[in-house]
This record gives sequence, structure tokens and C-alpha cells, in this order.
Amino acid sequence: MSDEHAGGSGDDSRPNSDARPIVYDLAPNCTADDVETDAYYHAVVNGVVEYGIFVDISDSVSGLIHESNLSADYEVGDRLVVRLESVRENGDIAFAEDTPDDYRTLTVDHEPTITPISSLSVGESVTVEGVVTQIKQTGGPTVFRIADDSGIVAAAAFEEAGVRAFPEVDLDDVVRMAGTVEDHEGTRQLEVDGLTVLDDEAAADARQRIDAALDERAEPEPVEPLVEWSAFEKLRGDLEDVARLLRRTVLEGRPIRVRHHADGDGMCASVPVQLALERLITEVHDDPDAPRHLFKRLPSKAPFYEMEDVTRDLNFALEGRARHGQRLPFLLMLDNGSTEEDVPAYENLAHYDVPIAVVDHHHPDPEAVDPLLDAHVNPYLHGEDYRITTGMMCVELARMIHPDVTDELRHVPAVAGLSDRSKAEVMDNYIALAEDEGYDREQLLDVGEALDYAAHWLRYNDGASIVNDVLNVGCDDEERHRELVEFLSTRAERDVERQLEAAEPHLEHERLDSGANLYRIDLDKWAHRFTYPAPGKTTGKLHDRKVQETGEPVITIGYGPDFAVLRSDGVRLDIPRMVAELNEEVVGGGVSGGGHLVVGSIKFVSGMRQEVIDSLVEKMAEADIDEELSTTA
Repeated sequence: MSDEHAGGSGDDSRPNSDARPIVYDLAPNCTADDVETDAYYHAVVNGVVEYGIFVDISDSVSGLIHESNLSADYEVGDRLVVRLESVRENGDIAFAEDTPDDYRTLTVDHEPTITPISSLSVGESVTVEGVVTQIKQTGGPTVFRIADDSGIVAAAAFEEAGVRAFPEVDLDDVVRMAGTVEDHEGTRQLEVDGLTVLDDEAAADARQRIDAALDERAEPEPVEPLVEWSAFEKLRGDLEDVARLLRRTVLEGRPIRVRHHADGDGMCASVPVQLALERLITEVHDDPDAPRHLFKRLPSKAPFYEMEDVTRDLNFALEGRARHGQRLPFLLMLDNGSTEEDVPAYENLAHYDVPIAVVDHHHPDPEAVDPLLDAHVNPYLHGEDYRITTGMMCVELARMIHPDVTDELRHVPAVAGLSDRSKAEVMDNYIALAEDEGYDREQLLDVGEALDYAAHWLRYNDGASIVNDVLNVGCDDEERHRELVEFLSTRAERDVERQLEAAEPHLEHERLDSGANLYRIDLDKWAHRFTYPAPGKTTGKLHDRKVQETGEPVITIGYGPDFAVLRSDGVRLDIPRMVAELNEEVVGGGVSGGGHLVVGSIKFVSGMRQEVIDSLVEKMAEADIDEELSTTA
């Protein structure tokens, strides 16, 4: 029994050492667990019968005072002091009218036994305490989702059909719910009998306890990297921070939205993370549909987070909050999101306090983006570069989130490296790891080509099933995977050949003063449109061919009305720096874009195309020869 306040007849200002008898005033939610025999209680008469009166000492604790223990007549509503005589085996309680002399009053709050959500069993009457993560109004009950330090459970409260129960409860409130655990379509659901929003002090204590436990559960799994690589070790701490954020997000029941570049490396990054997060969501939630409701993967065509995409994402999130009572999502940007061009989209999300993390290997603008991010992983931040692909990083991130995915991902870093033309010193190690899984180098290249081909036709669709089958991650049919890769990569090779046959005769060539070969082509005039490969891929394929033919430093520019795609082998272009300079020097050009040292893309005002391209070529002519820099696979 917990004492909270002293009062009653006589002087109630005396210290707690006061020896006067105590009469307890029970809070309405007190139960039989809060009473004891021979103790005194304030009571209210709730019924009068021939043989005595019935009294309440709380909403759920009532009993009889036999007429032999009464000294006066009473009516319903009268108040008196009683002594608890006995509690019988059947639960019946017997009281006696008995008022001690010069007593003091102590109020008593009910402190129920709190059952961890992970320990709920069907058929039990329980009380749970946690944070409201979702409030969904159905045509029948109001369904709350409650998260404590051990799990998440749905709780159904019924006022009347379609009417919001407990309208005073908001998302992120800390509540105490009492009810019975029932089986609802194969999952546990709490049928709510009562709900209390905890006051500030109690809520703060509960949050502190839950936060501490969730922080411990959110710790990344201690996995060893698939290959030893000193350059990668510099990034491990940053990746652990992202893994910690994502695990915590799942444990809190918050949705996650992933945006990734729609190419081979972007898919090699996003699909493993999706697999790991969906498995963790399945473990945390009883609802078998939770992964579908709480995770969404979306490709982005542009090399930055476009306003079109962020507006669509934000609208989707706000609709989810309105229709399903969900929190706004955590945004994870993969193989994208590190540059100044992403800032407007991030600032848009900042109005709604949407948390954002980025894992990327494009040349970053940390001064611009970091103030808007909760976490940022990029090899350039540690003196490394694009050779560490996002797919390589995200395979390790996925393993930190859920190590059980490891056996399905051993071949993925090699696919990512070859797709993104990485010249990392450990590529041979990654390829050897893939060979142990049954892939030779040509097969890995085919997987990457098939991914690019699928991404091209999927456009803005995540293509979950086909992408998983192509990459053989979360795929349940090895033979289908092999057949699909062969089919898609063969068609991709055919379409590439058709494109090169149309475009290559129109390449313009000049020898720069540095000795590098410069090739340029107007893709709008000389390449097939609206087919595979797209302008960026077409430029890359033309570039690869010229690198193989010449064996010398090569720069290739493929341009259209308002864009240019850049590739370089053996020349240190530093494309992000060039873009920044062009934006200042070509007045009215509206130049924007970015990329790596040797691969990138820019946009500009179509009427200023000639000025932009001429200025760009001048800068390329001044670039240093560096035979170590290469984009070719």
C-alpha cells in the first residue's frame, strides 16, 4: 500500500511520525491488492438491505457491513469510516463500522503490477505502460499501438462504432492501459478496460526508463567486416551510429522511408538494408503486415533529392498520419543526398521535424547538409573517396542491424563495386567472396547490368520482387534468379549495342593540350530516346569503348538541351569543383550538379548550353593527368 498524502480529522499538518490511527482514502482505481485486514478506510454506502449495508472504498473494492456491526442507520450516498474485517476465499469482503479517535487520513494511489509487452499472454488481465506510437480510428474500435522497453502491442478501445475512444490521448503520450489480452487474427491484442495518461513527473520517469532500455536494445550487433580493409574501418563508427538510429526507430514503431539512387550501386545499398530492417520489424511487432506498413523503399532518378520527390514523400507521410495515426517517418538517403542540391528538400522536411540520415559516396558538401542531418556517412569525410561504394557500406550496415542476413549478402559488395566501377584495392577480395557463393566475375557484371536494366524500366517503382530476384537477396528460387539475370543482361547488352551503333559515329574528338583525348556527343541528336540505356549510361558505354581503344587518358561529354554527363579516365577533373566554378563564371547559366572526381552530371539553362560546354572544356584542358584515376570496370 503506497501512502501519498496525509489528511483527515484533527491536525493534518503533523509529521509522518504522527502515531495517530490512519484512515486510508483509496483512489478510485485501487484494487483488492491495495487493501489489508484490520486497516481503516473511508467508505460510501452503495446499497441498503435488511441485513446490513454495502459500501465502496474504491470503484472496484466493495463489501458488506452486517447489521450487527452497525451503530446507526444509513442511506445510499452516506459516508462513514470502516474497518476491513476479512477477505473470504471467494473474494467477498466484510467490513465493520469503526471510527478511531483522532485519526489522520492518508490518500492511496493504485500502483498496479506493470506487465512487459513482450510477456503478454492471451487470456491474462494486465496493465501495460508505454508510449503511444499510433492511433488509428476504425469503423469499430480505436486502435492504439503502445511501445514499452520490450515490444509493441495493439490495444483496442471501444466507445461506440467509429467514435474515438479516449480523445484526450495524443501520439507520443505516455499512458497506462489495463485490459485483457486476446487473440486477434493470430496476433496478441489488448482489449482496453481503462486508460490513464501519466502526469508530467510519472511520464518523465517512464520515458527515462523506456529510453534507457531502448538505447541498450538499439545497440548495433558486433559483426566483423566481410573483408579486412583499413580504409573502410574509418567509416565503421559512423555506420554504427546509423544502425543505432535505425534499430531505435524500429523499436519505437516509427515508419522508415528509404530513398536511393536508381542504379546498380543504389540497389545494392538499399535492398540489403530493406531485408535487415524488415526482419527486425517482424521480430519487434506481432502484426505480420508491419513490414509493409512501416517500411517503404523508393528509387530516385536524379543524383540528388528533388523537390518533386520530397513533396511526394511528405504528402504520403502526412496522409499516413491522418489516415492511420502514424508518426512521420525516418528518412534514409542511400547513394544520394550529400550535396548542396539536397538542401531545399531537407529544409522542406525540417518544417515537420522529420529525422534524416545519409549514407553516400558522392563528393559531399558537409557544411551545407550536415546541419540538417541526424547522421551522415561518406568516405570523403574521412579522407577516402568513391572507391568505397554505398553498396559496400550498406551491406555492413545491414549486418549491424540484423546479422542473420549475412549469408544472403556475401556476393553483393562485389556487384556494387563492379556496377559502380570501383578501383578499390579490396575488389579482388570481394570478388573472391562472391566466387565462394557461386559467382564468377562475368556473372557479377551480368547481375549489375540486369539491375541497371530493371531500374531503367521500373522508373519510380521500387520493383521489390523483381529486384530481389535479380540481386538474389530475399529470393526463394535460385534458378529463377539465374534465368532472370541472363534474360535481362542479354537484353541490356543488345540495347546497348543498338545505342552505340547509332551514337558512336557522331562522336566528336579532339586532343587537349594535356594529351588527353576529349570526346563529345549531342545525345539529343544522335542517341535513341526513351529507351535503354539512358543518357548517363550511354555516355559511360561510349567512354568505356574509347578507353579500351586508345589505352590513353580519355574524357567523354554526352550532352542534351540542358544537361551534360561527364566521364574521365586518367584525368583529375574534380567535377564538384568545376560545377561550383561554372555556376559563378557562366552568368545566367544556372549550372548545378555534382558527382565524383571523374564521373558526374550537370544541368544548366538550355539557352546557355554552348557557353557552359565551352567553359567546361576549357577547365578539362587544364586538368592534370592522373593515370590512377579510372571509371572503367
